This record gives sequence, structure tokens and C-alpha cells, in this order.
Amino acid sequence: MNVYDVAARLPDIPPLRDHCRALAMLDAIVCPEWQFRYYSFDATWSPGEDMASMRDGSGDAYSIVFGPAGAFIRGFAHESPMSPARTGDLWPGLVDAVPDAFHAHVTEPAFSYNGRLEATFVLWRQPHDKRWQTGTIDLPPHGGHGTSPDGAELLVPLCDPSPNTYLDFATDYHEVTLDTAAVRHIWALRPLDDATVTALNPDLTLADIRSDAEQIGYPVTH
Repeated sequence: MNVYDVAARLPDIPPLRDHCRALAMLDAIVCPEWQFRYYSFDATWSPGEDMASMRDGSGDAYSIVFGPAGAFIRGFAHESPMSPARTGDLWPGLVDAVPDAFHAHVTEPAFSYNGRLEATFVLWRQPHDKRWQTGTIDLPPHGGHGTSPDGAELLVPLCDPSPNTYLDFATDYHEVTLDTAAVRHIWALRPLDDATVTALNPDLTLADIRSDAEQIGYPVTH
């Protein structure tokens, strides 16, 4: 699934943001050590902007910035034939059409390597857009990376509204079987409580995870 396929399937900005917050909250509970988490969310990334992110520990990653201008996604698949490390520069057309409102993200040091955006796929959506946008890109032949040459399949979990997405992921990645009701509780963004936290990780209480919830912007019972 390449970037064009993903652009047609990603949800609108508000549900995507909620989806990312739920994934980050689940991962924070299942994996308390931040450096080993797969999904993260920072509700205070910059003034007026939130950022969702994914790191798989093997070099693949994405970042999604949510703000007044809309949302901007940059993703990087390290084995992609479109990697700047392989081509020496960004793939033609990748960022040429990015609106000025998102220019700061194209040059953001946190998304860059050696002064250049680290990306093999880029999407964006402004509030007035009817769908997600991409550049006009001539994709190379499949290079053996996942299911697409640009690595955009990294976003496929964000296209699925079902909590089974995280249940299956946790079984495969974290090697744990989670309480389905607790996962559904967080998937629906219901306020976090002790019972839900403990159902997902018996070693934690709400007090242990409260600061993570605050950073994610996730509601917590008082």
C-alpha cells in the first residue's frame, strides 16, 4: 500500500488525532519505558501543536503534526529505495507541493538528518481539504520493502478504526495478550482509571501513568 492508497483511506483529522492519542496511551501503559515504546503522542510539542509519532526500533518512523493549519505527516522507511540515504536527496515531487503553512515541518530539525528531511512519504491536509494530499510522485518499482516502495504501509494501522488493531499489535510486538474491555475503554477515549490501567498492566497504577496521560492529553479520572 503506497502513499496514494493511504491518502484515500486515512480518516479526517479529528478522528485521526484521537486514534493516535489512544495508541499512545495504550503503549504508555503496556510499555512504561519510554525509549521502548512504539507509539507516542506529545500534546505540548510546540505552541498550539500536537505531535503523534511512531518508532519501530529498526529505523522506520513517522511523525504527525496537528495544529491550526491542519495536519502534516512525514514518514521514513529505512529500506525504501526512495530513502535520501540511498538517493542522495529527497525523492522528486515528495515535498514540492507542500503548502507554505507546513513549510516549517519540512525543515524541522527533529524530522531531519544531516540537515535534510528524513522522509520517503509525505502527506498533509488543511481544514478546507476534502481529503489527504500528497505530491505528484513517480514511484519506483517495488524495492522489497513491505508492501510498497515508499513504506507508506507504516500508516495502515491508522486507517483501521477497530481496537483489534492494537490488540493484534500488542500480541505481535509486545508479546502480551491484553484485556479486550480495557483496550476498548481507552480506544473510546474514556477517562483513565485505576481499574483500566491495572487490567492492562498489573504492575502499574493510575498514579504511575498520570504524567504520561497529561503529556498525551488523555483524560484522567480525579
